[in-house]
Amino acid sequence: MEIKWTENYLIHSNDIDYKSEARLSVLLALMQRTADADLERLGATRDQMIALNMGWMLITMEIRFKRIPKALENISMTTWNKGPKGALWQRDFRMTDKRGEIVAEACSIWALVDIQKRKVLRPSAFTFEVPIKADDSAGEAPDKIRIPEDVQLHPAYHTVVRYSGIDANGHLNNSRYADLCMDALLRDELDELQIESFKITYQHEALAGQEMEIYRSDIRDGMIYFKGQAPDGGVYFEASLVTGEAAVQV
Repeated sequence: MEIKWTENYLIHSNDIDYKSEARLSVLLALMQRTADADLERLGATRDQMIALNMGWMLITMEIRFKRIPKALENISMTTWNKGPKGALWQRDFRMTDKRGEIVAEACSIWALVDIQKRKVLRPSAFTFEVPIKADDSAGEAPDKIRIPEDVQLHPAYHTVVRYSGIDANGHLNNSRYADLCMDALLRDELDELQIESFKITYQHEALAGQEMEIYRSDIRDGMIYFKGQAPDGGVYFEASLVTGEAAVQV
């Protein structure tokens, strides 16, 4: 059995932004799709997982970019499992172009959960054979985001989780949180933005109809922090984006 799994994708016209670059949420979605395909070839299909009352919950992901793919570009997304670390699972990704050059790499932490009891399961509960490749790494396992206490966040906008963002589990899809962050940026920031890395930690699932206040920091030392918060003060997510030198300081 192949230890790594690769899927090939074309960046379509509806995958790009006004700069003809792939949207960050699209690239997150392609990673998720590739991970799903890797699990399905092991026999862990969506239907099989539902029958077992199991599901995967993304905890933290960190993506580092050499560049952002362009419109109509063919890319290959490779993923592999680095094995469990305690109760959590580590999965890496590598995105390459048609020349085989690395475009981006990502490291992620996942939890196997009981979808009815909403509790984390031990790795031994996953009875499918999982090939492990620990000798190749896209980087260190990411820690959860911790926004420094001295970083001031200010409200960017208010939103409600609606049909366009929810998935088959009834909550806001992991990839769509990137759109929430990018929507908090100003047009002049977006015009000059060069994304070097993006990191996100999911604190609490957001269900259809729930309200969310999006907060962001100013750009400081090339970094912007984001937070999605519920009206009662609960936190849905925290994220950070590292920008290139061309980013506008506000």
